[in-house]
Amino acid sequence: MARRAHPVTRIPALLVAFIVAAVGLGLLSSGIALPAVAGLGRLALAGADTISALPASFATTPLAQGSRILAADGSLIATPQDKDRVIVPLSAVAPVMRRAQVAIEDSRFYSHGAIDPEGIARALVEDLRTGQATQGASTLTQQFVKLSLEEQARAAGEDAAAQAATAKTLVRKLTELRYATTLERQWTKDQILAGYLNVAYYGDGAYGVEAAAEHYFGVHASRLTLSEAATLAGLVRSPSATDPVHHLAAATARRNVVLDRMHDLGLISAANWRAAEKRPLAKDLNVTQPLSTCAASPHPYFCEFILQWLERQPALGETVEARHDLLYRGGLTIHTTLDPDVQRIVDRSLREVAPERNSLRVAAAAYVTEPGTGRVIAFGQDTRFGLTTTSGVTAISYAVDRAYGGSGGFQFGSTAKAFSLVTAMHQGLGLRASVDAPAAGPHSAATFTPRQFPQPCGLAVPWHVYNDTAWHGGRISLMEATARSTNTAFVALATRLGVCAIRDTMQAFGVHGADGSPIGTYPPQVVLGAETVSPQTMANAYAGLAAGGTVCQTYPVTEVDQGGQVLWQPTPSCRQVAATRDVSQATKYLEYNMTHGSGILNQLPGRPSAGKTGTADGNAQSWFIGYTPQLATAVWVGNPTNPTRRMFNVSMAGKSCTAMTGACYAAPIWKRIMSRALDGQPVQRMP
Repeated sequence: MARRAHPVTRIPALLVAFIVAAVGLGLLSSGIALPAVAGLGRLALAGADTISALPASFATTPLAQGSRILAADGSLIATPQDKDRVIVPLSAVAPVMRRAQVAIEDSRFYSHGAIDPEGIARALVEDLRTGQATQGASTLTQQFVKLSLEEQARAAGEDAAAQAATAKTLVRKLTELRYATTLERQWTKDQILAGYLNVAYYGDGAYGVEAAAEHYFGVHASRLTLSEAATLAGLVRSPSATDPVHHLAAATARRNVVLDRMHDLGLISAANWRAAEKRPLAKDLNVTQPLSTCAASPHPYFCEFILQWLERQPALGETVEARHDLLYRGGLTIHTTLDPDVQRIVDRSLREVAPERNSLRVAAAAYVTEPGTGRVIAFGQDTRFGLTTTSGVTAISYAVDRAYGGSGGFQFGSTAKAFSLVTAMHQGLGLRASVDAPAAGPHSAATFTPRQFPQPCGLAVPWHVYNDTAWHGGRISLMEATARSTNTAFVALATRLGVCAIRDTMQAFGVHGADGSPIGTYPPQVVLGAETVSPQTMANAYAGLAAGGTVCQTYPVTEVDQGGQVLWQPTPSCRQVAATRDVSQATKYLEYNMTHGSGILNQLPGRPSAGKTGTADGNAQSWFIGYTPQLATAVWVGNPTNPTRRMFNVSMAGKSCTAMTGACYAAPIWKRIMSRALDGQPVQRMP
């Protein structure tokens, strides 16, 4: 509707007194005790002064509304919110809903100004006739002012002001009147109605007509039927007592009151009126809950991760509190990189090999990223999201760093050897390098001394090193040592390269503790992965190998919108940390491991790949991390609550192994994820 011209530009004092007197009559009808009617003249004069003292304009602040987090395909992940509200324009509200709301709240809304003298008179007459204060006289504009003042006060944490905005007092009525009069000059009737429909509370936690339509009926406000619209319109007066979820009979009765009113006003035909009243309200209901908590999300672990990640981004506010407020009240639309198809592949692959609540009490997690961008494709684990202590249920994400809702991490074992390989290539050893490896086996150790590992990245006591596969001692090619994962060969290599140099390579590729701390300097931490890290960290680091030495920060969000405008458009943050030739040669070693070593049973059909297994002391933790040019995936399988428990002669999901090794359980999960996620994509050569 076009904006109406308002002839009043200034209210003379006598007219103000008259209006206040009229408001006084309205107050009588609302049950507010006033002095004797004989004192109304004094009230009017005092009211004129009160109105004149109020601000001349009425400004609304943006309504708090929840944000929407979307997957890469546009599907909804979560709606973080302080209030379940989705602001929509009037054009997105069904005409029948607009008519129903106006009919029951202020049927002459489009024909009167800020106050409705006829309505006041009608209310007063009816109250005098019945002897009860049952009729209200506030216009829809006044109601909008009241609701807006209350909303603004609560948003500012001003509880006293919020209570004053709804109190049955003269001051409140005068305030409403002044602001309503101003608002009627500044806004069109349609703008006021739209504001009302977005600010009103419709019960059961739903604010605004769009959230209410979705909550009660599972439809957008634009698709409401007559019966549904009448139900919602009737809720506003007493939402807690008439919401159809908890008070179906009261909601039905109230709906029929609205339908009767619409029929009396000639807004609906007799046939439609009778049909709507006969329709059981229960048939309309399709109650859905907003995805306002991660527990309700279809991707709860990613939901928790992205909330934590967003609150750490300076682009969204100067402080964590400001970012949280924007996220939960700012009505953002957040576009993420999560691929739901790959997410389903991850979830299914993990459970095929490591089922929930398995007899070993182990868990499994995987993290998939895109080399060259840091894009988070998917991650998951074989547990259900929850806060209970039930087996197979946890809110801790084993796939990510602690800062994003993750655990303290897990020792990553021989997957650390990839960085010794890059360091060795950087120092010129090449593809035909060999090393003199001391003899050792599963039960006999080779001993390395502090003299062999001087500080600052050195030993304080002798180090006893075992090999999973026995080595008789002597010269061994680095290619074979990689395929056999010969520990003594890589420890001997470290005496030549320097532990600090290997650690520098690790740090350049972004390897850090799951708690965010730098990787340690102790040789077992650096050379054989005796450090607790997350699959997120290791997938990103190996993605750096897949991208020829280009390491990218975690990149889970492509765009943040607010009010239809782009608020923030992050881009991948990447840097070259190693020479492409050095990384390419290291990749050759890890490719050889796939064709001749621990990855031989889990090669990708028709597609080259590179990867490395890892096992912690006592086989309590096991890993497989591998990549192609398109994807890098880290898989961990182990005991999350007893990280030192020894695991030998294990059986899970119909498969038995002599020990919990990366090749036995983690690698098959990796193969399932990678082969399924890459299905249909072109085969690319390794860098």
